[in-house]
Amino acid sequence: MTDQPPREQWGTRAGFLMAAIGSAIGLGNIWRFPKVAFDNGGGSFLLPYLIALLTAGIPLLILEYTIGRKYRASPPAALRALYRPTQAIGWWQVAICFVIATYYAVILAWSVRYVGFSFTRAWGDDPNGFFFNDFLKIADEPGTISAFVPGVAVPLIGIWIITLIILALGVRRGIERANKIFIPLLVAFFVVLVIRAVTLEGAADGLNALFAPDWGALTNGSVWVAAYGQIFFSLSIGFGIMITYASYLNRRSDLTGSAMVAGFANSSFEILAGIGVFATLGFMAAQSGVGVNEVASQGVGLAFIAFPQVISEMWFGQAFGVLFFGSLVIAGLTSLISIVQVIVAAVEDRTGISRTQAVLTVGGATGVVSIALFSTNGGLYFLDAADHFINQYGIALAALVLLIMVSWISRKLPALQRNADGTSSILLGRWWKICLGVVTPVVLGWMMIDSLVHEFQENYGELPTSFLLYAGWGVALAALVVGIVLSLIPWRRPSPALTDDHDLLTKGDPR
Repeated sequence: MTDQPPREQWGTRAGFLMAAIGSAIGLGNIWRFPKVAFDNGGGSFLLPYLIALLTAGIPLLILEYTIGRKYRASPPAALRALYRPTQAIGWWQVAICFVIATYYAVILAWSVRYVGFSFTRAWGDDPNGFFFNDFLKIADEPGTISAFVPGVAVPLIGIWIITLIILALGVRRGIERANKIFIPLLVAFFVVLVIRAVTLEGAADGLNALFAPDWGALTNGSVWVAAYGQIFFSLSIGFGIMITYASYLNRRSDLTGSAMVAGFANSSFEILAGIGVFATLGFMAAQSGVGVNEVASQGVGLAFIAFPQVISEMWFGQAFGVLFFGSLVIAGLTSLISIVQVIVAAVEDRTGISRTQAVLTVGGATGVVSIALFSTNGGLYFLDAADHFINQYGIALAALVLLIMVSWISRKLPALQRNADGTSSILLGRWWKICLGVVTPVVLGWMMIDSLVHEFQENYGELPTSFLLYAGWGVALAALVVGIVLSLIPWRRPSPALTDDHDLLTKGDPR
């Protein structure tokens, strides 16, 4: 055992849970889940969604919690201690987090501006034209950067300053305290928003469209793939975030119980978001005299085009807009903090520099890249391509490779199960190993194949092939290459990761 400085710990279990839930609840919960459910059977989609949560989401959360707490280190160091060849996966996840952080922050900057725009309904009668032309001043062609957009840059700088200050304060004084404020505030905002939404004219039609079950959809394999995909992308698994957060846990922490709480809290918020979004879309459909299916959308189109139109038509819509865009800012900020924390923790463990130094150097560098690229009139194109490819061929693929390495090649699942069972209120049975060793790898593998088939049938978003080669495929491949290269560089200082259960039990509780 080499002397290592005591690793910082969460102040309370509630603090860890708030941070884990804050990471999981992000923009995708609000603008992705409702449309995915609507497109895949409505109310009947909740059945495969629940099964996916129990057979993939929670088992994967428990796996990442266990790796993080057992080895008490960031993903590269923890996976290196688990099974040396998997260190590359840890660095791959760090590179993925870098890419995501650069573009995720700009969506929060847009949301900050739209909080202000809501007061005056600045988008006027054309939310679509206002967003793309007046606000983003979008370039005519993908890959073209010819102008800097101060209206995006200023709030983006503010977002990065807030994020870095919270991270510099540390796990307990920064991340934990921030989430204890942000998560209750987010829930309060959204509960008020949902109450207002369900009282709107046409809300019932929107809710019927969302929850009316199409039981025939359950025999469609793509519906089940969509359910697993939604669970996977909404729980912050595959990024290395939960390994990082769990590395600051008390050695006696309940892992399975915490995973259950975080998993069901995330899904409960998704359903709440679905109610709010589709009640609002029902109002929009009633005002336009069309069906809900004609106004249902997701992502940027839902948040910055459809909802501003609703706000313009709604009595006292300004308050509704402030609540909605304020919720996007809070949900996104808690997720952004967790994403950047993975990069900071990895650099801390690898170099031994202080937390403040790591935040200012790598966190600051991430912010600079974000501001330089996404404050331009070509930023939206890069965001769209990078987001699609880093999710499909970064996060999901990294998780698939990790599961194969841990369950099939190194056969580490039994040892990890014993570690989790040692302090958990709910013991893991054979189901956990079956889910991680069979069910989840098969589903993730099928997702990869299905996604690639669609990828080669037509270009994503009808974007030019030349642009996708470097802004999409190139970004995803670069993250993998960076992960492999960093794993080949020898460690010139002892790894901070504990190497076995004896270390974990003899180190003691620093508190």
